[in-house]
Amino acid sequence: MPFTLAILGRPNVGKSTLFNRLVGQRLALVDNRPGVTRDYREGEARLGSLRFTVIDTAGFESAGDDSLSSEIRKVTKQALDIADACLFIVDAKSGVIPADREIADFLRKQSKPVLIVANKSDGRATHIGYLEAFELGLGEPVRLSAEHGDGFGELHEEISRIAFDSGVDIEAGKGGTVREGGENPPAPIKIAVVGRPNSGKSSLINRVLGQERLLTGETPGITRDSISISADWLGTKVRLFDTAGMRKRSRVVEKIEKLSVSDGLRAVRFAEVVVLLVDAQMPFESQDLRIADLAEREGRAMVFAVNKWDLVEEKDFRLRELRKDFEFLLPKMKGAPVVPVSALKGSGLARLQAAILGAYENWNQRVSTGILNRWLEEMIIAHPPPAPRGRRIKIRYMTQSNSRPPTFVAMCSHPRLLPESYSRYLVNGLRSRFGLTGTPIRLIFRSRAEKNPFATNR
Repeated sequence: MPFTLAILGRPNVGKSTLFNRLVGQRLALVDNRPGVTRDYREGEARLGSLRFTVIDTAGFESAGDDSLSSEIRKVTKQALDIADACLFIVDAKSGVIPADREIADFLRKQSKPVLIVANKSDGRATHIGYLEAFELGLGEPVRLSAEHGDGFGELHEEISRIAFDSGVDIEAGKGGTVREGGENPPAPIKIAVVGRPNSGKSSLINRVLGQERLLTGETPGITRDSISISADWLGTKVRLFDTAGMRKRSRVVEKIEKLSVSDGLRAVRFAEVVVLLVDAQMPFESQDLRIADLAEREGRAMVFAVNKWDLVEEKDFRLRELRKDFEFLLPKMKGAPVVPVSALKGSGLARLQAAILGAYENWNQRVSTGILNRWLEEMIIAHPPPAPRGRRIKIRYMTQSNSRPPTFVAMCSHPRLLPESYSRYLVNGLRSRFGLTGTPIRLIFRSRAEKNPFATNR
């Protein structure tokens, strides 16, 4: 097991900024407003020669049992339970406040090594705040500026010392286990769960994981940034991305929500399969269609999950109507699976996983050129290409140039005159004949007359 370090502290002390600096990417949302981070996020940290896992947590606050802050605190405690050590951050500019003392009292009761860091130590006025950190009784603080990258040499030494005292070597190339045979494990399937606010995305992922890993509630907009979680789902290695709810652009006015939507779009581009979760009471609203169109344009395999199915009456009739509406509203994704689920009851998860694996397999599918051209000949005989402006269009042959998604190139005369309706006819034929459901299909027409413009340059 790798060494895991959890970053704790009160809101707005720079935990996410330090997390981004350690992982070398802007994975966590950062803003001057406190309380941006709510769920904890894991990442692979690189600090000089050290390699370890780092966890970014929400601001540690005291609250009542019925509040959102109480749920955030519970999730933060889960992150601390799985960590080997804790990195406690205080703000050197504002100094030590009662909330810092409360967190220090809590950490002293834990059986984990604690490293205290005085962040934002990038000016003379921060020296008093740094000295105040000594009174917390957690050892000598490390002076650091996560935003400007100061003090990371001392942080490197302290983390290395804590890991060594824990019996773990986190120097690059020394830690971990060696796999026999030199074979790498198969890469997990990357799955992004997207949808409108309060459609049940976090609840669905919690059901898949079998634990309350993500914050949930009746209030829309609890999830703010996309959280990546690795899991074993019924024997299949997956990497799940929980994203913030996406509202209409005209309704998104706050900076935090704009960052959240942007983070969700990045998750869609990074994923291999997109699960669009819709509410069974209000399915296929305009925003759902925009999200589906985005996933199709990005070339991602897609599965439609209809949540809150336990509240639906006449289920068979309703499911037939949903599939009919889906094929009418989204013809480019015709045949994509529509799976009813209930995140509350945990029903339909096995069918959802089967649909995801099927869409992923079709997304990676390749068709041999011989079989493809025999099919093309049958399609042309059944429905020959039109002759616009009296010009006959002849499709000579077709080949698959790529997968993920399946991309086909057809050589023909006058490709610019070929109507869109005939292209749709061939795409629907490809989908039907080769079972390419749940994945976009790209069909490109080219002519032999199109030459390389640089071929005659000397």
